[in-house]
Amino acid sequence: MFKRWLLALVARVGLIVLGLCCCLSLFYLLACKPASHSSQQSLLWSGGATTKEGYMALLQEREDSHRHYINSLTKQIGQLKEALQERTQQLQETLDKAKTKGILPLGLESLHKAPTQSDLKEFFRSQLNQAEVNSGVKLPSEYAVIPFDTFNLQRVYQLETGLTRHPEERPVRKDRRDELIGTVETALHALNGPQQHTDSSRRKHTYSPSDFIEGLTRTEKGKGTVYELTFKGNSSREFTQLLLFRPFGPVMKVKSESIDTSNTLINIIVPLSKRADAFRQFISNFREVCIKQDSRVHLTVVYFGRDQIERVKATLDQTTRETRFRSFTLIQLNEEFSRGRGLEVGARAWRRSQNVLLFFCDVDVHFTADFLTSCRLYAEPGKKVYYPILFSQYNPSVIYSNQTLLPSVQQQLVIRKETGFWRDFGFGMTCQYRSDFMNIGGFDRSIKGWGLEDVHLYRKYLHSKLMVIRSPSRGLFHLWHEKNCADELPPDKYKMCMQTKAMSEASHGQLGELFFKPEIEAHLNSQKQKN
Repeated sequence: MFKRWLLALVARVGLIVLGLCCCLSLFYLLACKPASHSSQQSLLWSGGATTKEGYMALLQEREDSHRHYINSLTKQIGQLKEALQERTQQLQETLDKAKTKGILPLGLESLHKAPTQSDLKEFFRSQLNQAEVNSGVKLPSEYAVIPFDTFNLQRVYQLETGLTRHPEERPVRKDRRDELIGTVETALHALNGPQQHTDSSRRKHTYSPSDFIEGLTRTEKGKGTVYELTFKGNSSREFTQLLLFRPFGPVMKVKSESIDTSNTLINIIVPLSKRADAFRQFISNFREVCIKQDSRVHLTVVYFGRDQIERVKATLDQTTRETRFRSFTLIQLNEEFSRGRGLEVGARAWRRSQNVLLFFCDVDVHFTADFLTSCRLYAEPGKKVYYPILFSQYNPSVIYSNQTLLPSVQQQLVIRKETGFWRDFGFGMTCQYRSDFMNIGGFDRSIKGWGLEDVHLYRKYLHSKLMVIRSPSRGLFHLWHEKNCADELPPDKYKMCMQTKAMSEASHGQLGELFFKPEIEAHLNSQKQKN
């Protein structure tokens, strides 16, 4: 009985306490309840608060409230920063003591570990993997290509000239000279290092700066600078190439390999229509370079129409009789001239089993033996295609107007700002293996006449994973000739043809002299009269 009564009493007391708590909570909520929105509105509408001054006073009150709130938050953030710095310092002191005693907990070593040489190398390796060095990357258009500069021990051949730089010049800036010389020295050190002497296929003597032939270089922003250096090999037809990369730090050796070009045949394909005189001049250069000096070439001429074809045949027959060179192919097409069509037919006409290196050429192009070497070195089946930037001559009658006789063609082949320009808008001259040309789909066969077919092919390679080597070539020249833009061309092609004609006539300064010739003569006459 006593236990029941005690339990009942406890229950009643608990219920009474619970009721009192609920009442207290209700009173507290009623006492702390904020003024309702309606009461605020009644205050706003009461008295003279509808005036402009009333609204301004209310806005000022709200602004002060927000300002106090921001100040409070700023103060709290400052206090948290101080506390964080204090805790960080305490943690660092604890780690230092633990390291001193040799009891640093497992997993915390990285907090007290300074960057090592391996970490630096790993970073450089990541930069190398991001750059376009070992393989090509897909590019959206021809404007995204970063062209190479070409250089040797004496000169730099560069595309970006601006107002003060020249297409061919000695490096003026000391940092630029030191960069190129240091790169060549690094390459020589790599070639002559102890590890190279263990390879029996290497040269038997030490490499020197005189063995350096040519280099390509370009800088990719955010990644580094690529250098591709070519040295002489064991014979006149063997070469050694080094690929170096500077990831905005020390130069890294990527690879070193010997390249034997002795058996690399080049099939030079020339589309032609009429222009027998220009073809005779082309054959003169061909005999000197390809037959006398190189001898590892085949010439394919794709001729459109019948007019003047007998003169072309006579030129080839005469070359065969005088040089005993018979590696020619003449293909005649009785249809309207199309450069892309001619090159396509010439490439597909190759019947030998070997994967031949193609050089798409024009009859107005003059090339040297050094260019043929570059063609062999910078094109690689399944990996690289070579798009050289040729140097285009200005009109000789304008350049040498102050001379009685025009210099010979060989004497005109000078790379200067006054004699020509790098034809960076042209993509017609290219070296690529036949397998790559066939796999990429060849030319757009719907294009007729002059222009655009080379740009379409160039874009195909840019959109592939093949690396496009784009650089000025010191051994490739476009000889000046009178350009006639046919009325039958569509507006876009006709405009392109006229722009090319204007750019090929003379430099800006020379065109200015011709345009302002009357004013210049009038000024000279007035000066003579004064004197």
